[in-house]
Amino acid sequence: MHKEIATFANGCFWCTEAVFQRLKGVLEVRSGFSGGNIKNPAYREVVTGRTGHAEVLHIHYDAAVISFQKLLEVFFATHDPTTLNRQGNDVGTHYRSAIFFHNTAQKQTAEEFISLLEKAAIFEAPIVTEITCFEAFYPAEAYHENYFEGHQEEPYCKFVIQPKLQKFLKTFSEDLKD
Repeated sequence: MHKEIATFANGCFWCTEAVFQRLKGVLEVRSGFSGGNIKNPAYREVVTGRTGHAEVLHIHYDAAVISFQKLLEVFFATHDPTTLNRQGNDVGTHYRSAIFFHNTAQKQTAEEFISLLEKAAIFEAPIVTEITCFEAFYPAEAYHENYFEGHQEEPYCKFVIQPKLQKFLKTFSEDLKD
């Protein structure tokens, strides 16, 4: 096993956690916060926009099974990287699109991947995803973990997360855990 970590901000972590948990090679997905200016922020502080943090996924994965590039493919396919500080109806700097790289290889891979997406004109608008050096991860409160799994009947889960998850399952069917 070759364990590595990827940290992505791609909107509400409730939505994206449900996606990354289903990938072969992903060992653990934690919801939390990165990129801000205070230590150990609480969710209620982050959503004010004053801490500078983004809602992130801290993804532990086996690089012998899934590559960082494949994680980037899923990252860009499951959110809109062209909207600044927004994902759908979720608005604020804590919903920004960002890749918090853990080493120079991740940084280079992310930069090259974005360049390829832009050259191929995959998105109609410019990509605004930040590529920022990882500094710290602060876990979100326990009730955020596995949110979709425990709240599938709630309206947000039914009308926002479920459609995103269904699209992901269809697009990445070959990459799913058994």
